[in-house]
Amino acid sequence: MSVKSLRQTVQGLLPSLMPVRFVAEDGTPVVKQPADYTEPPVETLREAWRRMVLGRRFDTQATALTKQGRLAVYPSSRGQEACQIGAVLALRPDDWLFPTYRDSVALVTRDIDPVEVLTLLRGDWHCGYDPAATRVAPQCTPLATQVLHATGMAESLRRKGEDGVAMALVGDGATSEGDFHEALNFAAVFRAPVVFFVQNNKYAISVPLARQTAAPALAYKGIGYGVRSEQVDGNDLVAVLAVLTAAVEHARAGNGPVLVEAHTYRMDAHTNADDATRYREDDEVEQWRSADPVDRLETYLRSRGALTDEDVAALREEAEELAARVRAGMNADSVLDPLELFDHVYAEPTPQLREQRAQLAAELAETTQAQED
Repeated sequence: MSVKSLRQTVQGLLPSLMPVRFVAEDGTPVVKQPADYTEPPVETLREAWRRMVLGRRFDTQATALTKQGRLAVYPSSRGQEACQIGAVLALRPDDWLFPTYRDSVALVTRDIDPVEVLTLLRGDWHCGYDPAATRVAPQCTPLATQVLHATGMAESLRRKGEDGVAMALVGDGATSEGDFHEALNFAAVFRAPVVFFVQNNKYAISVPLARQTAAPALAYKGIGYGVRSEQVDGNDLVAVLAVLTAAVEHARAGNGPVLVEAHTYRMDAHTNADDATRYREDDEVEQWRSADPVDRLETYLRSRGALTDEDVAALREEAEELAARVRAGMNADSVLDPLELFDHVYAEPTPQLREQRAQLAAELAETTQAQED
């Protein structure tokens, strides 16, 4: 390879020096619009805004249900709506999404029943929806393991001659895991059509980004593996959707994987069991509150004449209806079968599992008989 070709190859991998941005924090267009990306159509932005408002209402309702004891735990994504909605809208229905435990809003945007989305966090079942039918993998709690799964799915699509794409959603903490790096290397070598979308919300639970990496940005982690990389303002839905749409198209065209880092912020605590005041200051949270992604997009759409007070009022009603449906669904007691513990452990149950299942069935029958007597 000549020096010129090598230079072009390296330049093609490098992310933008500063995060891609179309809309400033105050909702006004930035002076210098990104030259390499196309702003999504206004109707797409209106739908994205609608999804963001609904997603936030779902998020606040789920947080309230946790406090009421209806959920065992809930990791809020308040403040990360532009990332969650942008990721889903950049995909086709036949593409695959590999979410984390914090990506419930993305699943709701994928039109999965909100009650089914919360099944895992309620503790009823490992996954409340059908991954094959929805093309959404089960929400992953262990850090970065879903990144390998997404890469494997993308490679299988490529080998079968399909033009589908897989997108793996990860947090900044997952980039410190070996699985993340193994997935990037494999995907690059085999040119798997996968997009790695890192939502850098600045904390891995309580560990700040500066304690995780000395890199100027997490996007640079892709270069060493030969993965095209980019960084984007994760609170600017316009930029997130533009960058992710381009990344998905790049992967779908057979050009290999893409790593996108979104600079965003988790407004609430890690989960309801976390005390965020122990590791971050209120002033920091307030500073990021001024960059709220929902308010930013609403202001931008209003400035373009694409949104009215009537639109906002109508959507608020729709959001409250969604919250009411979630409350009703979660207030209904689940009917659970303890013997389901043994389902899906293995494709073919082992003799030990059959024996354990039989023992539990006998104990349950004995308990039922005693209660009837």
